[in-house]
Amino acid sequence: HSLLLILTGTAHPPTMSFRTSSSGSYGHGRGDSLSPLVLSTAATLAATIIVQVVTPADPWGKSCRFLKQLKRQEKGNLTSASDVKSSVGEYERLHANETSVEERNSNYTNLVNSYYDLATLFYEWGWGASFHFSNRHPHESFDEATRRHEFYLASKLGLSSALGRVGDAVRRQMNGDYVDSDEAREGSTPSMANVKVLDVGCGIGGPMRNICKFTGVDVTGLTLNQYQVDRGNELCRADAHFKNAKGDGLPDVRCRSVQGDFMKQPFEPSSFDAAYAIEATCHAPDRVGCYSEIHRVLKPGAIFACYEWCLTDKYDASNPEHVSIKKQIEEGDGLPDIASTHHCLTALKKAGFEILEERDLVNDEYGGWQVPATGEYSVSKEAKQHYRGGKPWMLPLMPSWNPFTQRFQFNWFGLRLTKYSLKVMEFLRLAPAGTSRTQILLQSGAMGLARGGELGIFTPMYLMVGRVPLDKVD
Repeated sequence: HSLLLILTGTAHPPTMSFRTSSSGSYGHGRGDSLSPLVLSTAATLAATIIVQVVTPADPWGKSCRFLKQLKRQEKGNLTSASDVKSSVGEYERLHANETSVEERNSNYTNLVNSYYDLATLFYEWGWGASFHFSNRHPHESFDEATRRHEFYLASKLGLSSALGRVGDAVRRQMNGDYVDSDEAREGSTPSMANVKVLDVGCGIGGPMRNICKFTGVDVTGLTLNQYQVDRGNELCRADAHFKNAKGDGLPDVRCRSVQGDFMKQPFEPSSFDAAYAIEATCHAPDRVGCYSEIHRVLKPGAIFACYEWCLTDKYDASNPEHVSIKKQIEEGDGLPDIASTHHCLTALKKAGFEILEERDLVNDEYGGWQVPATGEYSVSKEAKQHYRGGKPWMLPLMPSWNPFTQRFQFNWFGLRLTKYSLKVMEFLRLAPAGTSRTQILLQSGAMGLARGGELGIFTPMYLMVGRVPLDKVD
């Protein structure tokens, strides 16, 4: 269990440090020499029992599902290669120093598929179904912060206005003959399930399902990776909440994932009433081309809102540490290149959107270690005085010696423990060959993200909100 808990991020085995007994007999005899191992195993088992019984974390269930999914990866469930070892080899080739940005951009489908074939399983069981970051307000749990971050973006989509544009035809379909008059009556508006929303780069659909529950809209998630499509639809079908009533003219399920490239989307022009992207379009080789495709499939007056991964104005291309951090993030997160906030905003405008709002949410007030005047992360005395219990987005990626958090894996001991634990699992055939190499890539990317966040040169939540002009012509 200690090996599995490392992977799930639920807990980690305690360091093996013990006092000798008062009799001074430690180390004498076979029974005494086994005592550290016995104590460590007992402590780990006791901790997992407590977590299993007292909390909703369910480490045992997650561990079993994790092993099951690992075995499925070797049975034709990968998009980029026949097995994990080949997939990680192709990914490492595309991110080798001799491979240019241009080649990574031209091979972005292979790059992204290789990455998510390898990373999706680790993300789901170590992070959750929503593959994104968020600042945490005081007294806010990780899951609460994740949902709030998603709901905030959904609030920018103008969904009530979108419902108003659905039209009288749907009103009649939902409510029978409807005659406009001075008298207002209940039931005169159609269901929000008639509003069609696109999730661009949906992963396994965590945000899609949360936003669908929160707003009641119909959401279609688009992702390049077939493994993610299959897993996302599996989760959608398993939740009865997403089933529409029969006979109401709506699809059987209110949200679903489809496979496709967001540079060449498999949808007709003006198909959707709104669209959003959460830390996904950073994988695009060309932002103007990506945003133009989103513009194409949206109806006139529809809104697109996104959180974008960007370099900030603090990034200095002549600073070796900054360049190294950028490379770590690109290698560890499947990116051909990282664009600046200015580049992304300009691209959104060039794609035809009217810019409604933009700002870096990293610097919003959340009660953390922030400079009061700017909201920037800091460890200065002024920032510490401002602290009220909030946590920055990169905190889960920063090293800690607390063995019961996923942060333990980022200290020097945890890095080695995770690496060799996975190698043992590979040797025992509990994990596919190449799994340990995958984890090393992910950990390197996480450390780059953490350091980039500390220095303020990188943001995972640059908010952009754009509207399709009403006079759009397909």
